[in-house]
Amino acid sequence: MVSAKKSPNRHDAATRRAILNHLKMEGPSTAAAMARTFDLTAMAVRLHLYDLEKQGVVGATSEAKGRGRPTKIWHLTEKAEEAFPDSHRDLAVELLGAARSTFGEDGVAQLVEVRGQAQIKRYRERLDDKTQLEDRLKALAAARTEEGYMADVQRAPNQKDGWLFIENHCPICTVARDCTGLCANELYVFQEVLGAAYSVSRAEHIVSGDRRCAYRVVPK
Repeated sequence: MVSAKKSPNRHDAATRRAILNHLKMEGPSTAAAMARTFDLTAMAVRLHLYDLEKQGVVGATSEAKGRGRPTKIWHLTEKAEEAFPDSHRDLAVELLGAARSTFGEDGVAQLVEVRGQAQIKRYRERLDDKTQLEDRLKALAAARTEEGYMADVQRAPNQKDGWLFIENHCPICTVARDCTGLCANELYVFQEVLGAAYSVSRAEHIVSGDRRCAYRVVPK
């Protein structure tokens, strides 16, 4: 039996949180599409979106589709990043600046390398009993999600292009903008962990303005 659509209190914080997470994970969407996802009325979702718009964490663009009113496509704003984990960003930025002042760029590069080696060891422990690429990617995604990256694994649209390893959030984004070596190191870490049998390349990059980070993983 199909359940009746719910019309929750417009101030339901849990629903607003779910909307933010949905836009973060799935990208821009219409109120109607989100209503189907959450089993709510479209009006209930719009009320939440209007509240979130007042807070400055979502915005909308209009898209004309045939006759009638244009459709609103809702998306997260830059301010919405504050609603997601950022791994003590202020402290991290300060420490990075202190390291650069004390040890110079070479010292910062060494710190990034040491961090990368620790990541490789930690992730290998999670993946070593996995033999199939899909299982290895899912285990890596689970580890990264625990660290705040909201990671996911999907087949590439063209299956011969392998898999997409997706991170919908970057909890170190503020620091990564100031230290590009961190992003380069992430790519190196994934390549080392998954092994020489696979090619890992970056397809999307949050720091470059994309909604998410995505890595294409293809068997060589």
